[in-house]
Amino acid sequence: MGIVGAVLVPHPPLLLPEIGMGRESEIQSTRNAYQKAAQKVAEWSPDLLVVISPHTAVYADYFHISPGQAARGDMSQFGAPQMQLQVTYDDLFVAELVHLAGEAGISAGSLGERDARLDHGTFIPLWFLQNAGVHCPVVRVGLSGFPPSEHYRLGKCIAKTADTLGRRTVVIASGDLSHKLTKDGPYGFAPQGPEFDEQVTKAMKEGNFLHFLTLDPTFCNNAAECGLRSLQIMAGTLDGQAVNVQMLSYEGPFGVGYAVAVVTPIGTDENRHFDLLYEKQEMERLTARRKAEDPWVQLARQSLETYIRTGKRLHIPRGLPEELMEQTAGTFVSLHQFGRLRGCIGTVIPVTESVAQEIIQNAISAGTEDPRFPKVRPEELASLEYSVDVLAPPEPVTSPADLDVKQYGIIVTLGRRRGLLLPNLDGVDTVEQQIAIACQKGGIDPREPYSLERFQVVRHV
Repeated sequence: MGIVGAVLVPHPPLLLPEIGMGRESEIQSTRNAYQKAAQKVAEWSPDLLVVISPHTAVYADYFHISPGQAARGDMSQFGAPQMQLQVTYDDLFVAELVHLAGEAGISAGSLGERDARLDHGTFIPLWFLQNAGVHCPVVRVGLSGFPPSEHYRLGKCIAKTADTLGRRTVVIASGDLSHKLTKDGPYGFAPQGPEFDEQVTKAMKEGNFLHFLTLDPTFCNNAAECGLRSLQIMAGTLDGQAVNVQMLSYEGPFGVGYAVAVVTPIGTDENRHFDLLYEKQEMERLTARRKAEDPWVQLARQSLETYIRTGKRLHIPRGLPEELMEQTAGTFVSLHQFGRLRGCIGTVIPVTESVAQEIIQNAISAGTEDPRFPKVRPEELASLEYSVDVLAPPEPVTSPADLDVKQYGIIVTLGRRRGLLLPNLDGVDTVEQQIAIACQKGGIDPREPYSLERFQVVRHV
């Protein structure tokens, strides 16, 4: 019993003839591979399908698992309302999965569903599977903003639930790869797109599921990927298992990567506990990074850690460089966790008597007062990475031609509204992007007559 197999499949609506209207022939290799994968699932004769979809409910701090006893869906949003599916949910499996996730400290449940209909990331795999004669109950699982290891751990809970309940379970990892493969594609081109697809398909062929956890988040964002977190959960369902992988197809004729693969567990392998390997690598990397921190970053770290653990502000340590003690400047302290922003607060002009005091104040605020994030918990401190930007005084500019996204941060101001963006940020490549984001942060319409300032920073990481 338990997990008997898994498949990776894409979900372009054009695969379905009623929607493709002939264009499905342009991805015939994917259609053929999809049908082979569906037939393999039929041969496994599962009691249950666990479908992991990027297009069902997604929350930053919660895995959503669809509730209820049944669900319906159709392809009306893609012009084919006649295409309809109905599935039965395994509510006992859902209840046990939520229970086991809670015991493991994973935030998961069935609350917060906004739309019970089957999303296309679920519908399309089920359409192929039902046409292959697979009609068993389904559990639909969404993604989250949690780090890769948390997605993997949820997969382990899925496998444990299948074992506990004695369900022959097949995991469907629904997800396209990069959406930026070609200049003429709907999402344009980024060099990270083809590289992402090459790395993911190579890792899949080799059964190297650790690579799904260690890919750089900025690289993945620039590639505009869709299915990586589905793969991370899938990998967790096969924790500790040796696998045989059949890579059935890969193509990207529309500028989006489509891969189909079948994964069959073939026995236990104690070297394939990838969450433990990932966490070990992360701790080694963070330890090396901390050893290389300069006094600015060390001060930010000590300030937040002292406050979170004791509730008290750090007293300024002795022996700091003169620039920290004798100069004043605005500063920004940024926190990152597993490659994602975890908090950022700063001051444009100094409000304290020294750069050191400015850093202490802003480090605490970044971890406790950024309205976009919950307060940092003590158990998170070990996984945080810090950077400190020390700002030069801003200067007015009259034209975007005076800006440079790598060299200057910007401030847009209109009355009491103000938006600021630091320089040299991942994913901000043009002045137009920089201004648009700063305006959005300040609640300013870019067509309004705002004023513009630029500033330089010294960044400590």
